[in-house]
Amino acid sequence: QVQVVESGGGLVQPGGSLRLSCVASGSIGSLDIMGWYRQGPGKQREWLASISGGSGIDHAGSVKGRFTISKDNAKNTVYLQMNSLKPEDTAVYYCKYQSWYGEDVSWGQGTQVTVSL
Repeated sequence: QVQVVESGGGLVQPGGSLRLSCVASGSIGSLDIMGWYRQGPGKQREWLASISGGSGIDHAGSVKGRFTISKDNAKNTVYLQMNSLKPEDTAVYYCKYQSWYGEDVSWGQGTQVTVSL
């Protein structure tokens, strides 16, 4: 069973940047889907981006052009590069693993990102 752990959150000023990391246990299949989500105060969890050898790369319209998902297969790690951060980006950010056929799903525990002066 695949497990994922996020890291890299913290406090950053508006306009700043952060790179989040998500390390997956074991081996990730080339077609499996890795994604990033976030949940702000009083809001539902929001999908941000996904990456898969089967379906390619996609980003939510709300963050397209500012956030970029990428993967390092050798390190079994997925990243979320976040630029031009805004206060409304403040949220807990989660990594998600999903097998290609959807039979296995794993969520990380989340990492806090706070954008404030």
